[in-house]
Amino acid sequence: MEKARLQLALDTYDLPSALAPLQKAAPYLDVIEVGTILCLSEGMRAVKVIRSLFPEKTLLADVRIAEAGGLISKMAFEAGANWVSVVSGATLSTMESVAREAERHSGEVQVELFDGWTAKTARQWRDLGIRQVITHRSRDGEAKAELTWSERDFDDIRRLASMGFNVTVTGGITLRDIPLFAGVPVYIFIVGREICRAEHPDAVAKSFREAIQRLS
Repeated sequence: MEKARLQLALDTYDLPSALAPLQKAAPYLDVIEVGTILCLSEGMRAVKVIRSLFPEKTLLADVRIAEAGGLISKMAFEAGANWVSVVSGATLSTMESVAREAERHSGEVQVELFDGWTAKTARQWRDLGIRQVITHRSRDGEAKAELTWSERDFDDIRRLASMGFNVTVTGGITLRDIPLFAGVPVYIFIVGREICRAEHPDAVAKSFREAIQRLS
């Protein structure tokens, strides 16, 4: 199984507060996520600036497309994003528009899974050439403020991987969560607050990377 990657989510209100932890953590990151809040507050300027500073990194514009897929994804890709995000509730025609734009720019699409998606719709996304999905820990766990992931979550990841998806996981991931995923086919771990709010973002990012590398 291919080693999982580390993605840093930058969900701040302005570029300076995003760049401060990013510049320290960058050596240990595989993917930089220009978060939804940052995209809304700074626009595609945030994507352009981060692309100029980190030309070698994979860059996700977390625009969470629900409609106007062709236009929004075109803006993000032309600003320098490699990947864009779409919500699972978007129509198939919107998904198709985004997938087409991604192909034009040699990019990829991440579908963020929320309640309501089915295996049938997921297979339709794969037919469009979409290869990535993002899953969260179960809603029940979040509601109870549980600090762990359930076997149900792992089964969902395995099921999606068996359908041909690269599965990214998110949802308040901490260092103690990482070992729980041993043997689970995770493509990317998304970490945000744990790194961005740390006194030493570089040291924390390094610890996450080492923990991920230890997974089998």
